[in-house]
Amino acid sequence: MHNLIQTFIERKSDWVQALIEHLQISLLSLLIAIVIAVPLGMWIYHRQKAAEISLQISGILQTIPSLALLGLLIPLVGIGVVPALIALILYAIFPILQGTITGLQGIDENLKEAGTAFGMNRFERLRYFELPLALPVIVAGVRTSAVMIIGTATLAALIGAGGLGTFITLGIDRSNQSLILLGAISSAILAVLVNLGLKLIEKAKLKTIVVSFGVMILALIASYLPAAMPQLTDKNNDTIVIAGKLGAEPDILINMYKELIENDSSLKVELKPNFGKTDFLYQALKSKKIDIYPEFSGTITSSLLKNPPKTSTDEATVYALAKSKIKQQDNLDYLKPMKYQNTYAIAVPEKFAKENNLKKISDLSRVQDQLKAGFSAEFADRKDGYLGLESKYNLKFPYQTMEPALRYQAIGKGDLNLIDVYSTDSQIKQNHLVVLQDDQKLFPPYQGAPLLREGLLKQHPELKKILNKLAGKITAEQMATMNYEVDVQGKSAKEVAHQYLMKNHLLK
Repeated sequence: MHNLIQTFIERKSDWVQALIEHLQISLLSLLIAIVIAVPLGMWIYHRQKAAEISLQISGILQTIPSLALLGLLIPLVGIGVVPALIALILYAIFPILQGTITGLQGIDENLKEAGTAFGMNRFERLRYFELPLALPVIVAGVRTSAVMIIGTATLAALIGAGGLGTFITLGIDRSNQSLILLGAISSAILAVLVNLGLKLIEKAKLKTIVVSFGVMILALIASYLPAAMPQLTDKNNDTIVIAGKLGAEPDILINMYKELIENDSSLKVELKPNFGKTDFLYQALKSKKIDIYPEFSGTITSSLLKNPPKTSTDEATVYALAKSKIKQQDNLDYLKPMKYQNTYAIAVPEKFAKENNLKKISDLSRVQDQLKAGFSAEFADRKDGYLGLESKYNLKFPYQTMEPALRYQAIGKGDLNLIDVYSTDSQIKQNHLVVLQDDQKLFPPYQGAPLLREGLLKQHPELKKILNKLAGKITAEQMATMNYEVDVQGKSAKEVAHQYLMKNHLLK
């Protein structure tokens, strides 16, 4: 409990921002779902066949896993708030539509006949007694959708839409239970409060409910004003948006980029740390939602290029191919790389390595029947990953796929004895692991460098010289140490980045 309170105090401003983002995306998706589902339900409730089909379709949409739905939406609408909103709206429609249809269909037929006898048309019956009588059931559907939306909205953090899920993803990545609890408890409390608020108006009159939702709309608009005002008042505001993948290392690098740019130019920088997985950032860069993110040469050649070139173990060759091919394919600029490489590697516990005399990957052939492996989904599906272990090392053993940070938790508890790692991961030292030598040269070089969106260097040519200050700098040992300071010692990525820049005289 003490650690949780301390984490909250340290990250209070980030928590407030995440809470606002979570409320914004949850309330906006809920309001849009109400606008869609309630009128649709009012229109089709007396048409039995149309009502059944609508409920079946909206129900099927709810069965699609949220991550799969987000993955399907990204190629169509990019990343960020828009795909998250679409996914949440699709999930929210079914309970509201079902509540509307059920509430209206449950009204006594004698009342409807009496209304007709008094000369009321369908709209008048709906307005004066059908809708007021059905409101408790409709609002109950809205409550169900609201709770579900608030819980599901935590996944928005995976595609750069922010919210309380940022604490959960960051906590999982850094094995920090306090961060996970901060995000999860905040989301749960928020869901309970919203549910209680809606319950209070469940039996209220129609006018009261309409006013309540009107207030909600005004509050939502007001919450967006602080972010919108600078754009309205300062049209010449040059802001560079820099994003990073999950983890301490990209967080450190983007803080270095920010400080260098703001130190050597008049540009302002907005950071989007822990933005998501490789494809999310790549799609965001191509759609100009972000301007820069740090990427690795081996990732470009093996994952981002539609026609991957022949693999090479020469770092200069891989970098040259990455730079030229990504320019040809997407017109993205790839600047000079840093010194260290963060390549894939295979690691086992020190005790397991010592007991079985494991020093290189080839040695695993002797203990295949003892292996309990866990890999990231990306590694498991790559030719320079598990597929390469099968083809190049003639290894074949069962494995589980899981989130990168969970691999370390599992091997630390003894549930696994072999995982894929990145060579500069701080958790290698923290979990007393041994990295096996890649004696067959499976893993290509992975040099990190800034990847820039199309046209950015034409707008701001000074960025090339500024960011190239890191070219040839940062050794693997230095990067691993900085990662350890953030992941284990609890230092902020901003502090660690600043210390490195100052120590190496890269700031004015």
